[in-house]
Amino acid sequence: MNTTPAKTTNPDETAAAQDAAAKDTETKDAPGTSSGAGDSATAPDDLSTQPEGDAADDGIADEDLEPDPFETARHGVGAGAAAVVSAALGVVALTGAWSGRVAAERETLIGQIKTSGGGSAAQQISEIYGDAWHTTALVNGVFAVLALLVGVVVLVRPAFGAPADRPQPAWVRAVALAGVALGVLGVLISAGMYFDLFASLPSAGTPAGG
Repeated sequence: MNTTPAKTTNPDETAAAQDAAAKDTETKDAPGTSSGAGDSATAPDDLSTQPEGDAADDGIADEDLEPDPFETARHGVGAGAAAVVSAALGVVALTGAWSGRVAAERETLIGQIKTSGGGSAAQQISEIYGDAWHTTALVNGVFAVLALLVGVVVLVRPAFGAPADRPQPAWVRAVALAGVALGVLGVLISAGMYFDLFASLPSAGTPAGG
């Protein structure tokens, strides 16, 4: 009976073969694993940083596009106030002011004092009535000139100085134009009153039997 001796396995050779197989497996898997890990590591960073950049850009764009309500409210306040003042002065020039009435009454009183000791009828008319009439016209003319000057300044102001970032509001120009128109009309009427163009002073008639 023939017996074949059993082949014995060397433990050292088995361990060396297993180590070689393990190294081959690690070498094959290493590039794919490193690239996959790199992609997985960089992808969240890209995704996380991109929204922040977009959010920052959106925030800057919103700030640039949306005007400041307080800045908008402050824009044109001074010019608007000056335009309203011009229109108000023009109205006062046409209707008369208390200062004009006071000045006219003062001239009337002065005329009465001058003619109290005697005087001709023409002198009394001129001193009591004519001077008061001319004083009223002069005061109204001063208000008309002020209205005209303030309105013109408001209209021409944007052409001088530093250029404004926003155009002058339309209502400011409209009110300023109204003030200029009232001022011109007041100047014309006051000049006509002062120089007796619309109505001359009354004249004293010749006494009967003179």
